Amino acid sequence: MLVPAPRDPAVERLTESARFHDYRYASNPLADGSLPQIPIAQFGSDLHERGVTRTLPLDTSVDLICPGPATTPGLCAHFVHVCPGDAHHTDADATSQLFFVMRGSGSTSVAGAPEFEWQAGDLFTLPARSRALHVAASDAALYWLHDGPLLRYLGATATERRFPPTLYRREAMRQALDTVLADPSSATANRQSVLLGSRIFPQTMTITHVVWAMFGILPVGAVQAPHRHQSAAVDLVVDAKPGCYTMVGESLDAEGRIKNGVRADWRTNSVFVTPPGLWHSHHNESGHPAHILPIQDAGLHSFLRTLDIRFTRKTASGGCEVVERAG
Repeated sequence: MLVPAPRDPAVERLTESARFHDYRYASNPLADGSLPQIPIAQFGSDLHERGVTRTLPLDTSVDLICPGPATTPGLCAHFVHVCPGDAHHTDADATSQLFFVMRGSGSTSVAGAPEFEWQAGDLFTLPARSRALHVAASDAALYWLHDGPLLRYLGATATERRFPPTLYRREAMRQALDTVLADPSSATANRQSVLLGSRIFPQTMTITHVVWAMFGILPVGAVQAPHRHQSAAVDLVVDAKPGCYTMVGESLDAEGRIKNGVRADWRTNSVFVTPPGLWHSHHNESGHPAHILPIQDAGLHSFLRTLDIRFTRKTASGGCEVVERAG
């Protein structure tokens, strides 16, 4: 007669968390709802146009079922309002921080880097361990985004500064975009934009090793054909008049237009989230040019070779095809 081995509480603790799932149902948790979809969220400029000096997270963590605040599973965006003469700290356990000056002027100081001044339209990035002090010379609004939610998920802490603080002046960004627009071949491109890069990351050509940022124009009357990618995009509208919008949807019709799309209207200094894997097209019926700053964790996706960005274009027969490059 076999005698059961004595129970070892220590060994049982090693096995108590083990689970086994049928691959047919567990291989894609998005399909059965175990992992929720990223919502098409919108955050208006009214959140930062009045009130006291403060930081306002653009939080969708309840919908994502993850610790908050988080705007996407890997990124958290914020509006930072700094009243004239006020000083305000920002800090995050993150590898990458990006700031865009939506309104006003002021200065920022970070340990280990010289203090610098900024004005509307400037953009700057800060690496890990960058507690910053922002002082407003005039009523200011900053758009602040970092990858803190990614580190929370990994159970990691950012300790190494992977890049130096970097400042992108408004004039330099606009000049770079003008250079792209001056190229005759850009007129037929899917996007007329400039990617903001860093000398530290020549392989991914992104602004940090995790974050990707694009400064683009939506010309008058433009319909930028649908494209999609596997990174979530947090889109800041830099400037736009009524009549600019983005359509987002799961599928395309035979002519390459988005079927049953959700419309996100562009409003200056407002933000909307474009979920990964969904087709989206940009439209300008306003009579005025508009500018947009999409930000994604596509630096990480590019390094992992998982971005899978796809564009649509018209064929000679009037149909639509999907290609891997925007040009």
